[in-house]
Parts: sequence; structure tokens; C-alpha cells
Amino acid sequence: MSAGLSFEPLTPVAYLDRAASAHGDRIAVIDGARRWTYAELRDRCRRLAGVLAARAQGRPVAVLAPNTHVLLEANFGVPWAGVPLVAVNTRLSAAEISYILAHSEASVLIHDPAFDGLVSKLDTKPETTIRAGEEYEALLAAAEPFAVTPDDERSLLSINYTSGTTGRPKGVMYHHRGAYLQALAMVGHTGLSPSSVHLWTLPMFHCNGWCFPWAVTAAAATHVCLPKVEPAEVWRLIREEGVTHLNGAPTVLSMLAYAPEAAPVDVPVRVATGGAPPSPAILRRMGELGFDVTHLYGLTETFGPAMICDWRPEWNGLDADAQARLKARQGVGNMIACQARVIGPDGGDVPADGASVGEISLRGNNVMLGYLKDEEATRAAAPDGWFRTGDLGVVHPDGYVELRDRSKDVIISGGENIASVEVEQALADHPAVLEAAVVARPDERWGEVPAAYVTLREGAKAGERELIEFVRERLAHFKAPRSVEFGPLPKTSTGKIRKYVLRERASGERA
Repeated sequence: MSAGLSFEPLTPVAYLDRAASAHGDRIAVIDGARRWTYAELRDRCRRLAGVLAARAQGRPVAVLAPNTHVLLEANFGVPWAGVPLVAVNTRLSAAEISYILAHSEASVLIHDPAFDGLVSKLDTKPETTIRAGEEYEALLAAAEPFAVTPDDERSLLSINYTSGTTGRPKGVMYHHRGAYLQALAMVGHTGLSPSSVHLWTLPMFHCNGWCFPWAVTAAAATHVCLPKVEPAEVWRLIREEGVTHLNGAPTVLSMLAYAPEAAPVDVPVRVATGGAPPSPAILRRMGELGFDVTHLYGLTETFGPAMICDWRPEWNGLDADAQARLKARQGVGNMIACQARVIGPDGGDVPADGASVGEISLRGNNVMLGYLKDEEATRAAAPDGWFRTGDLGVVHPDGYVELRDRSKDVIISGGENIASVEVEQALADHPAVLEAAVVARPDERWGEVPAAYVTLREGAKAGERELIEFVRERLAHFKAPRSVEFGPLPKTSTGKIRKYVLRERASGERA
């Protein structure tokens, strides 16, 4: 009997074949005034593969674009051309992008016209550049459809670069098998179906959009492209396009929850959030508006969300505050992942007592192949076959993991460990606080003390002493911030707070 009868290498681009076959006449993509069906999307992606196959010469294709149909199409067309995709962070500098293009050895760069100026400043450019718009459309129109699929499902699908906050960004290598399975997990956990409408509030360049370009397509749901997250536009699209799903960092939730346009939705919207623990306060607010928030946890190295706060029906009877505290947990491994471990200093698993702290460690089908051209970093990240995340957490008696802090974000004050997340969530409970970040500030007596950086809600007022006392009423006094600075917080392109910038600021203030 032929092995081909019962085995087909897994690849996420196969989801578009299925969607075009079963739902070809239904709307696949909404991008402004433009609409494409699934049959049209498949044709465009295969023509893109035809454009790229000869030009790529077996090397990666980079795309510098916001959340438009171009980047969505690249998630299918580039792999169909038989080469890896490099989706470039649109907020990087010319020097950073030049490094990524050189390190990945990209042969083609597709870029949005919005980045013409940035592309002109690049020190390193691939042999071929394609400008989205007229040039891109003309090439697609003239191309012959093309598609190859991998013989090895663990072959290289895409290269996603880390933020590089502590050095040069590392190229995280994704495989076809991991993306296929991760997309399937996202369909299952978020309840995507052909009637779903997914709004792209999460950057597609971030972990390939948590594998949702493939997940939404697997469900034959509708993609609604959004080049820039503006609360008023998000609320308009939610109402006019019937959005049922969206993803984003907690800061995106804050933007939506307290926007002038915010009002309870007619149809519940399922939201997946990650990047930082959402505060119970923002979870309560989103619940009041009709948003069903699920907390996810993962990293670039794990294809995005490797863990999920899997909601238990018996929690439905709890009060809103108790539910919000449970929703803030990172949870358990997703349905295609291995169960996470929390490893203590002795190398063993910490007890499931909700108090013993260890490092969250992961392995499984949704873990990277390794770092491109960096075997030393790959070995260091997974010294014993378990990927060390650098995040510290505890395991509750029910088996759910809760993040306590990044290992580098723990504040050690007078020999006592202070989890910055705990202090941030206490601050976020204050009615005037929109979001907060807490970092270590050098102190001659205690070594380190907490320093808070706070953004207030529009029109709200609160002073430094008021917020410090507010935290002291809820936590041990030594955990309360010694200082509070007000203003916008520095963030990455995916909405994560740049704590290293705040640490440098706090150290500079002390000096």
C-alpha cells in the first residue's frame, strides 16, 4: 500500500485550498472598499507564488507592510513559491531592517508605499523589490499560478525576528507542521467558524499574526484588514462589518474599552489577548461591554500562544471579580501543545501550590526549529529539551499556571522579591488608571525599590501619593511604589510596554 494513501505532509497553506473548494464564493477578505472571495484569494496567492518562484532563487522573501491584503496574501503565496516568509516589523529603523534583510539573505522585498521613504534609506536591499499597489497588481495579473508544497513538514516556513531589546534580533525559524497545528488550535480555542468575522488588530508580522492568517482561513471565516489600530475605526468596523473576533495586547483592550465610541456590543466579540497579563480591571470593563476575553500566553519561539486560560464552566457562577482574577491566569497548554512545566532552581517541577515560583518551560509541536544561524543561542534556550521562556510563574492546585514576572523584571528590595505584575495590577484597579508599568529603581538602602509609570484615563485625575497609598491598602507596604511618574508609556509595535526603557529611565533618575 502506498504511504501517500495515509500520509500528507502538514502545511498551513493547505487551508486555503480547502476554503476555496468548500467556500469559494464567500467573502474571504475585506480591505477598505475592496472585497475578495476565497476563490479569488487562492488565485491571487497562487499568482503571487508565480511572481516569486523565479525571483526568489530559493531564498526568503521579506514583506514590509501593515495589516493589508498584501501581507495576508504573502502568508500563502510565499510558501507556495517554495521559500520562507520574513514578515518585517513595520516600526523598526532602517538599520534594523537592513540587518534582518542581510541576516535572512532575503532575495525579494515586497513593501507598502507607506514605507517608500524607509526603503530608500536601507543599507541592504534584496536583488528585487516590489512596491505594493500598481506594480504588485500588474505582476499578479501577468503571472501564471504556481504552487509547491513541502515534502518535509518540518521544513522552514517562515523566519520571525525577535525584538532584539538586549542585542541583535534573533531569527526564529517556524516549520510547516507547527503552523498547521497551531492554527488548528486557535480555531478550536476561539470558536472560529464560517460565520466568523476576524478583525486584524494584531500585527500580522508578529509571530505570523499568532498563526491566525491560517486559522481564520482554516475556518473559512472573513478577514477584515486594518492597517492601523485607531479606536474609532475599530469600533466602526465592529458595528458595520459584524466583527466577532479580534486579538491584541492588553493595551489594545484599554484603548477600546475607554474610547469615546465604546458601548456594549449587540453580538458578543471574542477577544484573545496576550503579551502581558491583563489586569482584572480591564477584564471587568471588557466584560461589561460584551467582549469575551481569553488570555493566551506564548512567545515568538512558540508560534505565538502556547498556553491558554481554558475557561471552566463551573467558574460561570463566580462573581465578576473572581472571574477576572481567573481570566488573568496564563492557564494550560493549548490543545496541540505539551503541558507546560514550571521548573524550580533545582531543575525539578515546583509544587502546585500557587506560591512556589519557577521558570515557565515549553516543548512540543508548536516550538521553533531554532534560531537562524545561531546554534549557541538555540542550545542555551533549550538546554535539556525544554525551551526556557525567561518568565517566572506558579502552578495552582488546579494545574493552571500564573505568570508572576519576567525573570529580569523581578524587583529585589531588601532581600524580598517583588513581582512587578502584582503591583501593576493593584495600580490598574484604581479608577483613574488606564495602564501602569512597574520597574526596579536603584536604592542605596534597599538595593532596589519599585518605581511606577502610569497613564491616566482621559479626563481622570490622581496624584502620586494617592496611588502609593492605594497600593499600600492592597499589598504589603514594601511592595508599594516609592515613586510614580505620569505620562504615555513607551511601547513596542505590538503594544507591549518597553520595560527596559523604563528601567534605564529609573536608573538615570536615581543617578
